[in-house]
Amino acid sequence: MLKIWTDGSCLGNPGPGGWAFIATNGTDIAERSGGEPDTTNNRMELTAVIRALYATKHHREIELHTDSQYVKNGMQIWIPQWKNNNWKTAAKKPVKNKELWQQLDELAMGRKIHWVWVRGHAGEEFNERCDELARTAAEQIKK
Repeated sequence: MLKIWTDGSCLGNPGPGGWAFIATNGTDIAERSGGEPDTTNNRMELTAVIRALYATKHHREIELHTDSQYVKNGMQIWIPQWKNNNWKTAAKKPVKNKELWQQLDELAMGRKIHWVWVRGHAGEEFNERCDELARTAAEQIKK
């Protein structure tokens, strides 16, 4: 099973942001990162997962590690409710970052994704590396 770690970073919120993911099959490791000049932390967290799932779309089963409760809860709890409510929250307000949630939902369809929440900045090797990659990408965009 492919294992993926993702992270997003934002210098200010909103501000310059970065995203990163690391994927490993247990033997090989791939790292990718990028950024945007004006974004939010939540958008970068979502973008990291979207980029990871797009890059690994031929894998049907994935263990995806994220330090974002926003992403994990969105995929495991909120999306079915949002879709039933025509992309409105329980408070009947439009879902923020709807277009990213829709991309993520589409990339996840037909795949078995095991969502694993990891505590950020707690010394978990690949989570720390993703944080470093995302922060570096945001800093490069800021320059």
